[in-house]
Amino acid sequence: MKAAVISGVGQVEVTTVDDPAPGHRQVVVDVSACGLCGTDLHILQGEFAPTLPVIPGHEFAGVVAEVGSDVTEVSVGDRVAVDPSLYCFECRYCRSGRNNLCERWGGIGVSTAGGAAEYALAPVANCVKLPDHVRTEDAALIEPLSCAVRGYDVLRSQLATSVLIYGSGTMGLMMLELGKLTGAASIEVVDLNEERLATARQLGCTGVATSADELDRPAGWDVVIDATGNARAIQDGLGRVAKGGTFLQFGVADYAARVEIDPYKIYNQEITITGSMAVLHSYERAADLFAAGVLDPEVFISDRLPLDDYAAALEQFKAGKGRKIQVLP
Repeated sequence: MKAAVISGVGQVEVTTVDDPAPGHRQVVVDVSACGLCGTDLHILQGEFAPTLPVIPGHEFAGVVAEVGSDVTEVSVGDRVAVDPSLYCFECRYCRSGRNNLCERWGGIGVSTAGGAAEYALAPVANCVKLPDHVRTEDAALIEPLSCAVRGYDVLRSQLATSVLIYGSGTMGLMMLELGKLTGAASIEVVDLNEERLATARQLGCTGVATSADELDRPAGWDVVIDATGNARAIQDGLGRVAKGGTFLQFGVADYAARVEIDPYKIYNQEITITGSMAVLHSYERAADLFAAGVLDPEVFISDRLPLDDYAAALEQFKAGKGRKIQVLP
């Protein structure tokens, strides 16, 4: 089969590899669409993936092409979206229900071959059947949405909060949509990319700006969410949290990124600083939300490119052009 392969740091190519074969409780998915994510860029620069080479792509959906001998939950021809999370189910974190912190955590498209290929292998337990009205290609958005759902699980957001989001890429926009759903009183978005801010405005945020200084909230925001992973944005956001408020580190920062905190302010103003890592008991809920229409795929997906253009798609994503970019094997 044809697949994109990250063979080394900074090295990616589309080549031919062996077709996958399912184990007893696995399925082979004929991939309809695979989304690109910041995690793919981290893998390309030598972070996250335990070993290279690897076929990237942890946001994908497709049609079941083959099933293992002990699979009864899905059949050949079923359309599915795939949760990429791989857990050991044995470590103390898995046993306490915190599987996303698994000591042996892995992911399809991160530690094992992923969906940037014509076919991908997945445990049957990770497959969610799609309802008839959901386009298979669009369902690749369920994985990033499940991360956003996890983010709001961590926030335990209350009604009528003021929210500030740094970044209006796919993840920032998803946090915007879920913020509206959870009853935020106001949601403002900061980004340097005017095109992306226009999309945030289109989706009905309260206000947009290229700097939080342009927004009229001197007392700060109840909830500040970084969806960029950029150290400068994180540093600025930490200073925008209102008394008793919460800062959520949602974007994936580089390993080497560093910011400063003000311990006295955290103490004196009872500020919470927390993080949200990937997916935890949120994929099926995200699939339900997606089926209910919480996101408009035509707004979120800006580019659908052939798999042969994977390297160019990564460069486009890195340059911040467009919103969600998909490759269609």
